[in-house]
Amino acid sequence: MKRKGRHPDKALTAVAVRQAKIPGRYADGNGLYLEVDPSGAKRWTLRIMVRGRRRDIGLGGAALVSLGEAREKALTYRKIAREGGDPLLEKRKAQGTVPTFAEAAEKVHAEHAPSWKNEKHAAQWLTTLKTYAYPEIGKVAVDAIDTPMLLRVLSPIWLAKPETARRLRQRLGTVFDWAKAAGHREGDNPIEGVERGLPKNKRAKEHHAALPYPDVPAFVKRIQNEDAALAVRLGFEFLILTAARTGEVLGATWDEIDLKEKVWTVPAARMKARKAHRVPLSDRCLEVLADAARLGTEGYVFPGRSSQRPLSNMAFLMMLRRMELSITAHGFRSAFRDWAAEATNHPREVCEMALAHTVESKVEAAYRRGDLFEKRRQLMCHWSNFICVST
Repeated sequence: MKRKGRHPDKALTAVAVRQAKIPGRYADGNGLYLEVDPSGAKRWTLRIMVRGRRRDIGLGGAALVSLGEAREKALTYRKIAREGGDPLLEKRKAQGTVPTFAEAAEKVHAEHAPSWKNEKHAAQWLTTLKTYAYPEIGKVAVDAIDTPMLLRVLSPIWLAKPETARRLRQRLGTVFDWAKAAGHREGDNPIEGVERGLPKNKRAKEHHAALPYPDVPAFVKRIQNEDAALAVRLGFEFLILTAARTGEVLGATWDEIDLKEKVWTVPAARMKARKAHRVPLSDRCLEVLADAARLGTEGYVFPGRSSQRPLSNMAFLMMLRRMELSITAHGFRSAFRDWAAEATNHPREVCEMALAHTVESKVEAAYRRGDLFEKRRQLMCHWSNFICVST
């Protein structure tokens, strides 16, 4: 044997395997290697091309797997690869290591949960699968699940609960994408063709119920005099004036707001697109913030019952219910967008950026460097004047 553990051209012998001491890799031929670690441990590895990609497959330690056994395993896996199969997948099947759907779903959930924005979404992600998928496929090995099985999972709720069914379909697809990437199954994702076997859902896409923009000034005047907690009234008006999302307003903290520069900077972690967003503050916004400052909290701008916690995400909805209005807080973003399009000459890109919408065109996104802040300041002042003057 040569130094550095490289065997020249001839195959290994049982004696050579026993005597191999120098750390390195010793070739037996046809991709089979004996690997010797610095610790002296020895193991067999098969290097092979699987569907055009190089893969290294462990065949076991030399203390337990003889040279002859390693050659037999290598031959078996080479035949599988030659026939278009995946030796790693077959190995896992033989070892019984292919997870059930439930095990795979919980693995995916554990890996993805840290990147999700809130604990509620993380809990709902897994609860949906437990409720609708586990009874049918939870105990089935993830490589044995096919499209007809998923059809049986989705059919009961496809028309009855279309939004839940849409989310369930997406989450099923995520689990099977992971299973394929992890080598637990091969072929296409079984969720891909499932809709062809489901009835067409004729329900139109539901948008957030919005107040017509001419009615917004009167609404703002009304909430200013509504019998509700001051933080709720101020927070709701601030949401409308800034055209921000509910979660962004509820989570606003004083260290995000620069009163001198008249700007509120929402950090990337709290934005839907995961990109920090600067919001220009009109004079009326500053008045709302001055009133909020009298609440005496140092953390959240619009605190809940405890100064250490923000308002509940139900606060605005409950106010609307008390006012007997079938609209949503999020709908005021639509009202703002309709007003900007129908009642002003502000450019479309300025209006979209005011809403922190992601640029869909990759070409446009590549050339857009700034955030049009000064133009957006003019737009938001115009919006504030429309609301305040009309009231």
